[in-house]
Amino acid sequence: MLKNWSLRVIALVGAVVAAGSQAQAQSDAVADFYRGKTLTVLVGVGAGGEYDFQMRLVQRHIGKYIPGNPSTVGQNMVGATGLLMANHLYNVAPKDGTVIGLIQNGLPSFQAMGVEGINFDARKFNWIGSLSPTVETMAVRKGSGVMTVEDARKKDLIAGSNGRAGITYTFPALMNDLLGTRFKIVTGYASVNEINIAMERGEADGRNNSWTSWRTAKPDWIANKQINVLVRVGPLPHDMDPSVPQFEDLVPKLEDKQLLRLVTSGSRLGHPFATAPGVPAERVAALREAFAKMVRDPDYLRELAAVRLEANPQTGEQLQAIVDEVMATPDPVKQKGRKLIQ
Repeated sequence: MLKNWSLRVIALVGAVVAAGSQAQAQSDAVADFYRGKTLTVLVGVGAGGEYDFQMRLVQRHIGKYIPGNPSTVGQNMVGATGLLMANHLYNVAPKDGTVIGLIQNGLPSFQAMGVEGINFDARKFNWIGSLSPTVETMAVRKGSGVMTVEDARKKDLIAGSNGRAGITYTFPALMNDLLGTRFKIVTGYASVNEINIAMERGEADGRNNSWTSWRTAKPDWIANKQINVLVRVGPLPHDMDPSVPQFEDLVPKLEDKQLLRLVTSGSRLGHPFATAPGVPAERVAALREAFAKMVRDPDYLRELAAVRLEANPQTGEQLQAIVDEVMATPDPVKQKGRKLIQ
């Protein structure tokens, strides 16, 4: 019996050694591939906004943790509020792990709702990670005279949007549908910064924005109470007025709650990075591991703190689970969502 036990131990040790050798060989192969190459990090919107900032933050720090230490470059591929870039990443970009993209977080829900122009399957992206979930808000300028959702039911308001393919459109549209607000949504702003300028000029009354973006782009508006946040999706931030209601708490019907969860599912994804389907599994694993190490990097964390961003990263596996849940939304809810945004 002792002899059999010894043989089993020897076999187990041998298997562990073999697995370690195989893992090392894969790591060496990944390092050999990336050495001397450039990793391109894409974002589908223009410079200056939260997406652009987070893309460049990752671009500055992730290369040091990828085996072979490739150089990195950021690139803005503007069009259709991120849809152009996502289609490019899925269909055109090299399938070798040299290109990753920061995906506009509402696009998986748009796919679920059958929106035209989406030429990808979000379930087949190789999701890498997200810096943090977001808290989405709808805020109006102080000069609008509106303080609450109830006020917004009684007065026509102009909501600025940079396109129908993004949360700046779907969020106020959802408020109109579920809460009876009277937002007139004006699209066509080239960037979120232009919407902010329109609010400063009084041309727009408000906009959807994440709370972290308000913090980083317009901290003076928060400090000086130049905006009133009407509603939020996500947990209450420590520096937000606790009287701001959770959107879901204002919606009594189950089907409407499901619709809200579908349309605002991007808040759970945060700012998600992905690479194309077909990238070799060992390189996907290396990119995910590099992302996980990057979000613990002291220099990275200092940059986050400097712009008041919170560190609450999500893994690629967590993002995949959220995307799968979005796609499993009941068909009647998906159809209602499509009618809403069209």
